[in-house]
Amino acid sequence: MYAIKSETSTSIPGLTKLPLFQVDAFADQVFSGNPAAVVPLKTWLPDDILQKIALENNLSETAFFCENNDGFKIRWFTPLAEVDLCGHATLASAHVLCNHLGYDKKEIVFESRSGILRVNSSDNMILLDFPASPIDEITMPAALKGAFNIHPKSCVKGRNDLMLIFEDESEVLRLQPDFEWLVKAQTRGIICTSLSEKFDFVSRFFAPSVGINEDPVTGSAHTMLIPYWSKQLGKAEMVAKQVSKRGGILYCRHLNERVEIGGKAITYLQGEITIQL
Repeated sequence: MYAIKSETSTSIPGLTKLPLFQVDAFADQVFSGNPAAVVPLKTWLPDDILQKIALENNLSETAFFCENNDGFKIRWFTPLAEVDLCGHATLASAHVLCNHLGYDKKEIVFESRSGILRVNSSDNMILLDFPASPIDEITMPAALKGAFNIHPKSCVKGRNDLMLIFEDESEVLRLQPDFEWLVKAQTRGIICTSLSEKFDFVSRFFAPSVGINEDPVTGSAHTMLIPYWSKQLGKAEMVAKQVSKRGGILYCRHLNERVEIGGKAITYLQGEITIQL
């Protein structure tokens, strides 16, 4: 077991104190990218406590990890639910391990609900190795037909999300979602994407059904975006931008059954939370 060079929890009578980090992921300066909360644990807390912490943090994702065999088990919670995969909070967790908790091995191995996730660093960038999502073009569900002010040209279904393809970047930027309609789609999230002149492709991500109206930068959505655009563009390496208000840049590589998603991260906050168990 790797010995983290930092106390990850401290107990006092009736209360438990836990470290808390807030990291801007897919960003090289604060106030950009996607903020994630990261709570390292020595032992797992009850699921309802994890969910309450995520709700209290009120960020799109809170990641919890705990040492497990030769690596770590990681879990991700939105304010409303646990999810199967989250890219930006995994990137933020790797950043915390390497920059705050003294982790110095070449590779971080996370066990998750989506299988084994490997994280490496290269040229001051964190590289996530994630499973690619299957993609199938489908007829757009009726529940989505009134969800946006601009009609997409096609719809694609993935493992967890639906993806809408638009004519160009200006359409993606001008989208005005009706979140009540989006909830009716009965999917984790809706990705909206198009080609881009400056980047290979752009996207936005909406997930009101799990408490996230619009996510700033969504690593897991790129498990669909990368294989789709790799096929359309005929190349494996791409640079993408999520064009939310905060925005973020992702360095992408298609590896057949896997995808590599690269980005930077910066710490915004370091402190501790106090809870009663």
